[in-house]
Amino acid sequence: MTGTTFFTTAFVLAGVSAAVQAVWLFRRDRALDPFSHWLLAGTAVFLAAALVLRSFAIGFPALTGTWESLAFYAAAVAALCFAYRLQRRLPVVRLVVFFATVTAIALLAIASSPLVPAEALPPIPALRSAWLLLHVSFSFIGEAFFVTSFAASILFLAARDPARRAECDRVTYTAVAIGYPIFIAGALVFGAIWAEQAWGAWWSWDPKETWALVTCLVYTVYLHLRLVVKRRDAWPAIVSVVGFLCTVFTFFGVNYLLAGLHSYG
Repeated sequence: MTGTTFFTTAFVLAGVSAAVQAVWLFRRDRALDPFSHWLLAGTAVFLAAALVLRSFAIGFPALTGTWESLAFYAAAVAALCFAYRLQRRLPVVRLVVFFATVTAIALLAIASSPLVPAEALPPIPALRSAWLLLHVSFSFIGEAFFVTSFAASILFLAARDPARRAECDRVTYTAVAIGYPIFIAGALVFGAIWAEQAWGAWWSWDPKETWALVTCLVYTVYLHLRLVVKRRDAWPAIVSVVGFLCTVFTFFGVNYLLAGLHSYG
């Protein structure tokens, strides 16, 4: 199988998983379907295989371009959904899994669109760094958790049942608590080390750097509200939603609207 075939297979598996989940959303009980998460596991595996083949083609780990970043991001979201379904410590909210699955599909759709060149090209010298790989991978793994927290926050704001709101608040907090340090490490720490190697400066106030910092600050506000102020009303959920929107702008808005040092990535 070729990398394109692996990618297409992953896309189909994610679509079938979303369709199965959609059917089960109409059930009155809160039962979970028995196999959609296994389809998501397959999505993650096939995307990983596509990236491995692409890595051999370009002679470097395939995590330096927009197409590769989208594929990795979608794989991380799919893998997290699979892990969320298997764990037993948190309540599994079907709509959270469904939203995250749709997000993975959207990422793959963008990767397949004319907006994103799909050619497998060797990276320029500045991108051939292990620190870049850590920077990109940790950033998107952290953002995969933020996808979950965003979905749970939206459901929290929409819910009226106190028990459902408590479940969504718990999922949101757990996702942010895990994703926050991972994102900080990737976006700021590893990113600064790579920037010093590639550009000779730890920080340049590049648009993507600036918006990554804004994102970190927004999620810091969320944790402050949730842990220090101990608020469990709508405000932490609203801040969580704003934080995710900042991640979307950091990736897509900066890439297509603002010129900067990250423009080639």
